[in-house]
Amino acid sequence: MKVTVVGAGSWGTAVASLAGAAHNVRLWARRPAVAAAINETGGNPDYLVGHRVTAGVTATSDLAAAVTHGEALVWAVPSHGYRTVLEQAAEHIAPDTPIISLSKGIEEGSLMRMTEVTADVLTDHDTSRIGVLTGPNLASEIAAGQPAATVIALPDETLARELQGVFMGPAFRVYTNTDLIGAESAGALKNVMAIAAGMASGLGFGDNTLATLITRALAELTRLGVALGGRPRTFAGLAGTGDLIATCVSSRSRNHRVGYGLGQGRPLDEIIAEMNMVAEGVKSTRGILAIGEREGDEMPIAEQVGRVLYEGAAPAEAVANLMTRRAKSEQD
Repeated sequence: MKVTVVGAGSWGTAVASLAGAAHNVRLWARRPAVAAAINETGGNPDYLVGHRVTAGVTATSDLAAAVTHGEALVWAVPSHGYRTVLEQAAEHIAPDTPIISLSKGIEEGSLMRMTEVTADVLTDHDTSRIGVLTGPNLASEIAAGQPAATVIALPDETLARELQGVFMGPAFRVYTNTDLIGAESAGALKNVMAIAAGMASGLGFGDNTLATLITRALAELTRLGVALGGRPRTFAGLAGTGDLIATCVSSRSRNHRVGYGLGQGRPLDEIIAEMNMVAEGVKSTRGILAIGEREGDEMPIAEQVGRVLYEGAAPAEAVANLMTRRAKSEQD
């Protein structure tokens, strides 16, 4: 199969390399210098340092040529630029082309998930062929060949099984799921929780605190995800629990790193300035809170993260606010 990955950040490059092991892959980079570096050196020195890109991958900065090449498209553009790049490519995308999103964010303003943005831009597209690939997938570990797994979620189960084989390899196990809403919403919601976990670590708290936070974060994101139409079982799987654990405990997680810096008392602008990749949770927390309000869902952890990010509240104050909430049943 001919595959195109749009977006040459760390995860887009890693996924292109996975597919490139057995398929003909085009990798679109916004900057010509990044595309040239990948083709000339066999690696992506800007976003995936120290890892080789498989020989089946050719990079380009020509969006039209890249998209036209693909019998399946993988959209690896951060949420804030997702719609713009898709609009630029729209005329070159056939209505039955499979489109898989790697972005774990919420569009500001519209509060749409990325598959919803895809359907909104490509109005005549077959929505059963729009899906996500999501799970506990830290790009550098995948690129290093460490054993890991993911979920490809699509309404079209036959297509999901076909694409499953495109990305699956000896060290990367791919599962299928028809619960697109659950899998995609879990990926967006966990970024907010990873910032909270990073703040807890930055404040110097230990394993009890982190375990408590992850457990209650899972309950929080499951409640909202189910309210949106997701299935509870999805949140207990790789897209929910798996991704939540990876991003909450790993120093490689961009959202965790943001939270850790905040917990240490550093200004948000300073933390972000040091990163050459997007921490989706910084932008999507506001949208997540708006969705929670729309659905009438209580989101205490996300609310405190929002207060720290947008209102200048101290992380220690946020923790105190969570710990002194009214007593309640764990089942609520």
